[in-house]
Amino acid sequence: MKTPCFWNSDNFISTLLTPISKIYGFITQYRINNSTPYKSSAKVICVGNITAGGVGKTPISIALAERYLKENKKVFFVTRGYKGKLKNILVDLSVHTPLETGDEARLLAQTAPTIISPNRAYGAKLATSLGAEIIIMDDGFQNPTLYKDEAYLVFDGTNGIGNGKIIPSGPLRETLSTGLKRATCVIIMGEDKTNLKSKITLPCYSGKLIAEKLNLPNQNVLAFAGIGHPRKFYNTLKSEGYNVIKTKDFEDHHTYTKEDIAQLKKEALENNLTLITTEKDYVKLSSSQRKDIYCLKVKATWE
Repeated sequence: MKTPCFWNSDNFISTLLTPISKIYGFITQYRINNSTPYKSSAKVICVGNITAGGVGKTPISIALAERYLKENKKVFFVTRGYKGKLKNILVDLSVHTPLETGDEARLLAQTAPTIISPNRAYGAKLATSLGAEIIIMDDGFQNPTLYKDEAYLVFDGTNGIGNGKIIPSGPLRETLSTGLKRATCVIIMGEDKTNLKSKITLPCYSGKLIAEKLNLPNQNVLAFAGIGHPRKFYNTLKSEGYNVIKTKDFEDHHTYTKEDIAQLKKEALENNLTLITTEKDYVKLSSSQRKDIYCLKVKATWE
């Protein structure tokens, strides 16, 4: 889904949806407060959020994994595998297709062994049976089935907590206060434009995404993305000096068809533009689809 515009402020629509938000919030807290989480023998670190949409969790998860891998720790990812058809598996990139795994699991599996399991406790048990010492949960902050030794709560600096209301009135999965009670620290990605840091009672760090340099045949680009906040991707391209002539938004976690890619390539050719997309979108494309499409890779860093 694309982030609704009315999530950014108090308005008639958000007020109208408040009764549903209260029900959503109650159910979330009831589930969290009335579950007994499984305690894994491995250290479990959750990189999560309390807002809907992309905030940079996956790049942070990968950066954490790389740090522990340098220390020769056996790191595993456990993820839900959103929009993937297979569950309770260890991802094998040479066998499993994007339709079977979803995009995030494929991206994570390029760095460390990745288990797809909506039941995070089961995923942790499978990971430890395979030798995991560190388990990194990409998302799952509201999932109460697995005990978290550490929980990094990630926010987007541009949007913060929006209008501060719970879904569907606003972008929050739970209130800021209840989320902070279960977090170890907070990472705000990008400039803190909403002054969110003033509301944080935990250690709070500033983070950012650093884009790799690309040698494009043409700096005039047609950028496309199927992520929570595609505008962030386009702004990153502009800040890196690329001339973004056209953009094409797709639904978050969109599965690209042959027709989608053919149309994008046709439009790029007709307008003499270079096609460029995010790494999360790129991992879902077949080798033939990737031809003439460039991928902007990013690395997460924080204080």
